[in-house]
Amino acid sequence: MAETVVKHIVCIEDEPEMIDLIRLILGRRGFEVHGAPGGKEGLELVRQLIPDLVLLDLMMPEMDGWEVYQQMKAEETTRNIPVIVVTAKAQNIDKVLGLHIAKVDDYIAKPFGPQELLNSVEKILGPKTTP
Repeated sequence: MAETVVKHIVCIEDEPEMIDLIRLILGRRGFEVHGAPGGKEGLELVRQLIPDLVLLDLMMPEMDGWEVYQQMKAEETTRNIPVIVVTAKAQNIDKVLGLHIAKVDDYIAKPFGPQELLNSVEKILGPKTTP
């Protein structure tokens, strides 16, 4: 019997419904999703867990996703964690160019379909293997 290693994903998102939706979609595939309601909490959670992947909303009060991303990349322990940015379709072009220059691993525009989210996550983490 093959041993499955659970992949941990931190979802930093200020809308609890969005965290629940992402947890539902990815949970069905065996991913463990940990939600954080804002940038500061998200950064703390990332430092504690050192997850396999971070799903990061850009538009958040207090500390936005951009700041979280820069802080993650500045720290030795969190620098190599892949990041998928989840952003509203109406995001201005500067942010999108910034993402391209900053080399985030992927980004998904809201609203997104479940398959789009799964494809993006599996592109980075690989498909979930079942025993």
